[in-house]
Amino acid sequence: MIIDIEQLDFTKQYSYAGNLTWQFDERVELIRGWISRMSPAPLISHQRISIRLSIQIEGYLINKKCEAFAAPFDVRLTNKRKSVSNKSITSVVQPDISVICDLDKLDDKGCIGALDWIIEKLSPGNTRKEMKEKFSLYKENGVREYWIVYPEYFQVQVFDLINNKVVWRSNYVKEDLIPVGILEKFSIDTNRLF
Repeated sequence: MIIDIEQLDFTKQYSYAGNLTWQFDERVELIRGWISRMSPAPLISHQRISIRLSIQIEGYLINKKCEAFAAPFDVRLTNKRKSVSNKSITSVVQPDISVICDLDKLDDKGCIGALDWIIEKLSPGNTRKEMKEKFSLYKENGVREYWIVYPEYFQVQVFDLINNKVVWRSNYVKEDLIPVGILEKFSIDTNRLF
């Protein structure tokens, strides 16, 4: 049993099955089997944005078929495979906000398979990871809509997956309404975020 993160070998790849046996408090993600330490607790400005986004999203989703979850929430990515075991899953991420419309993907441990909409807030320590590793992983797994929030710049960058290609939609700033592509007639009001 692993009770301290320092017991792990960071030169080795792991699966979700191994991750389930770890008994330490530090939050980690698995990106293609490699351990990725998560940033420390976010700044208060990031927490405010999270709660404000969550309130707007949850308000819209009442009586709809989709559900939203805030981190920590495990998303096990399977590269679009239908049948998977915990040993074969090598990517487990915790997006800041996750929206799932196929509720069959949910179980007691979180979500298995691609989300419909992911929102990540960038902080100084996670920019490279969010932009490169996770962006590629989300594309490979078929995430339909991906937002990157830049709190210090009051900006949101939006990408859509169209015909298996990631397409940059736009950058939105304070005072913009951001249409949510996967949810009909719903927009996020940036004045209520920043």
